[in-house]
Amino acid sequence: MKTVYPICCGVDVHKRFFVATLITTEGLLPKYQKRRFSTFNSQILLFKQWLLENNCHDVCMESTGKYWVPVYNLLEDSISVTVANPKWVKTIKGNKDDVKDSKWIGDLFRIGLVPGSFIPSKEIRVLREFTRYRSKLVGCKSGEKNRYQNVFTVCNVALDAVVSNMFGVSALSVTDYIVNSNTFDPEHCASLLKHTLKKKASEVVESIDGFQMTDAQKQRARMVKEHYDFLETHIGRLDAAIDALAEPFESAITLLCTMPGIDRRSAVAIISEIGVDMTQFGSSKRLCRWAGLTPGNNESAGKKHSVHIMRAGVYIKPMLVQAAWAAVKSTKSPYYNLKYTAISKRRGKKRAVIAIARMMLTAAFHMLSTGEVWNPSDLQQVDMPPELREKQLRHDLDRAAKLLVANGVVAPDAIQISQQITG
Repeated sequence: MKTVYPICCGVDVHKRFFVATLITTEGLLPKYQKRRFSTFNSQILLFKQWLLENNCHDVCMESTGKYWVPVYNLLEDSISVTVANPKWVKTIKGNKDDVKDSKWIGDLFRIGLVPGSFIPSKEIRVLREFTRYRSKLVGCKSGEKNRYQNVFTVCNVALDAVVSNMFGVSALSVTDYIVNSNTFDPEHCASLLKHTLKKKASEVVESIDGFQMTDAQKQRARMVKEHYDFLETHIGRLDAAIDALAEPFESAITLLCTMPGIDRRSAVAIISEIGVDMTQFGSSKRLCRWAGLTPGNNESAGKKHSVHIMRAGVYIKPMLVQAAWAAVKSTKSPYYNLKYTAISKRRGKKRAVIAIARMMLTAAFHMLSTGEVWNPSDLQQVDMPPELREKQLRHDLDRAAKLLVANGVVAPDAIQISQQITG
């Protein structure tokens, strides 16, 4: 096979050390130099110096977890580093050790058989750390909300059956009163209700009357509520830090916000995952495949097996699905709603929303590539004014009538087009 990288290096990274095999192609047979380094910074810099002394500027590494990041951080300024997915460089069982792994990685990389993983710039990587941390905290906050509601359910308080939100102003006033008081006064409880919930005062009192809550259960409720409040404050601080980090990408954020279903928070999350340079993906199809939104292609002996979407995109995929649901329910533009309705009739709601998420990611790719606002090519056909739709339909009917008459299918006086047409 053709040699793509005459001088390259394969690296197998572990927690405490990494093994590097430098490959130099001279003539028909390559030459190998193997060395082992610690993952401490001084040893990584020594490895970098060794590469530059041997005129090696292309490195392919495979690693478990995040152990590749320190090596990548110190090499990326002067060396082209390819981070390989383990499934593309998996060696043969029975012939596997650390030295042989690095040699195998280098051999595959030398002839161009290792596709590189997407590694964004340093600024994007730092922003990604914050947005991913935020998604974890939001999930933790949702867990605390459910836990707080469960505290009252097991204590015979059916307040959640009356109010729509246990964390609304009225519901929080009532639950705080229950937790911090040793007695229960129905009149005082009713006086805590605000706005439209006053009309349900009797129902609220009935759902609480006769509850059983021990002091230990009240203590647990207070602890859960304190943790929830802490998470809410912490997320607010995190949002301020994310906004500061996202300032250099303000133009791209504004661009993505023109798409239905995408707000500023979602736009920042998308940019933190895919960056703003779309040349790294090459095409929108590769981007959708990287995000795990493309059906699989698994066919053997003429039989198609499972075509479920891939597990990739564990952060961007749920966020895009959430944005897709918002776009489907958007009142500003019916574009995605009509697309969703047409697909869900044939393929079901879950497949339809994945298709909408893929459409939105494709649109984001082209918007970031061209700098144009959201404007689908078939938007006019989907969101067409009634007058223009009627005019286009009349034009199509006239052309069809002329075609039938020209081919002698019907007589000219046999066709009459009504003046009132509904598309």
